Amino acid sequence: MKQRSAQSHRTIQLLDALRRFGGSARNAELARAMDVSEETVRRTIKTLSKSGDVTRVHGGAYLSGTQDQPSFFRRIGEHTREKRAIAAAVATRVADGSSLFLDVGSTTAFVAEELRSRRDLLVVTNSIGVAQTLANHHGNRVYLLGGEMHSDERGAFGTVTENQARRFALDLTILSADAVNAARGILFINPGEASLSMVTADCAERVLVALDHFKFNASAPHCGPDPRNIDDIVTDRMPSGALAQALHDWGVTLRLTDGTTQNATD
Repeated sequence: MKQRSAQSHRTIQLLDALRRFGGSARNAELARAMDVSEETVRRTIKTLSKSGDVTRVHGGAYLSGTQDQPSFFRRIGEHTREKRAIAAAVATRVADGSSLFLDVGSTTAFVAEELRSRRDLLVVTNSIGVAQTLANHHGNRVYLLGGEMHSDERGAFGTVTENQARRFALDLTILSADAVNAARGILFINPGEASLSMVTADCAERVLVALDHFKFNASAPHCGPDPRNIDDIVTDRMPSGALAQALHDWGVTLRLTDGTTQNATD
């Protein structure tokens, strides 16, 4: 009887946490919100998935019957090994006490996890997942931007979001992207994400883009910041050909996950 009561309480607790996250969350986020282990979260999700209350996805879950699988979970389940390596390399660029912006990208979610070892960060973000990962931890101050919530991206976008972002003077803006090519630079599928990336790039002393090599020479419909304003790209493989030449011409420093720093045409 005690086991049933505890299990009932846990499932209610997890459903409440998912609602607070806008309907979807990663296991690590739920574990922190519920103050339990990730294994407990996985078991509870499994129970709720059998009853049809939630749908399990790679590394998390979302409330059933409210939406299709959020695009965030499709993306975070792709190329996770490369994204984790990139996130670890990005974290080496962030010192204790830094002020920074992190976007809603799947690679950025891994960056936020890596940054939990840092202290006294001032973090500005439009991502509910990033905010949950870094808030109330090691003296961090986290500012979650308002605006229109996009549940499939698990973040806020729009004029309100951008106006709030403009109030900050940051050391570093960390962006993920959907594509990079020689013709247009950094590109995004979501127009709101592209617009916010330009605003937050203008707010920072340095701009860093974290993306895996699968994004090289791909295309997306919306332009991000002027590529000449991007200081660093952290990635897992050196580009070649026209893209390498374009990055060189734009003055972008390429930082690889093995710790080396290279000019794109070296």
